[in-house]
Amino acid sequence: MSSLYQNIHQDLIELCGKNDPKAQFKIYKLYYKAMYNSSLRIVKDESEAEDIMQEAFLSAFKNIKKYKGEVSFGAWLKRIVINRSLDSLKKRKLELFPLEDELYKLKEEESSYEIEDTKEQIDIIKKGINLLPTGYRIILNLYLLEGYDHEEIAKVMNVNASTSRSQFLRAKKKLIQILEKEKTKKLL
Repeated sequence: MSSLYQNIHQDLIELCGKNDPKAQFKIYKLYYKAMYNSSLRIVKDESEAEDIMQEAFLSAFKNIKKYKGEVSFGAWLKRIVINRSLDSLKKRKLELFPLEDELYKLKEEESSYEIEDTKEQIDIIKKGINLLPTGYRIILNLYLLEGYDHEEIAKVMNVNASTSRSQFLRAKKKLIQILEKEKTKKLL
């Protein structure tokens, strides 16, 4: 038995169901930045992320009666944004997961990387994430930043949960490798 999620903006959501443009604009203003950022982390293109975010809002408002309140409205909307972002990558025929390659296999001693919590280090990590192959970057973002578990990732990416887990571990290892390379460059 699933309980309904208590949205703090339930009144706006209900008005959106009645095609109220003011309520739709308020909902848009509440969620657009987060939805744009979620899309941008996947597609890595500002104008494409903007388009996806706009289309997701249009789709959400058109299909708002399908929202059952089992999760927060923001989570429901984010699912639409992420699905549209992944669809966009598929349309571009991007290979989400590279073939097994020695490049992605790390020695045990390379698997630990210590960082300081500074803006410079955070920028290096962001840069490292953006250098990851597409599938690795997406799984890392969905798991670490969007809060999806591996079963949810498997569902939206049309893979099984064990593939999600293994790709996540490979993404972490590859990120560590990139960060080590950046650290070495900085020392030179």
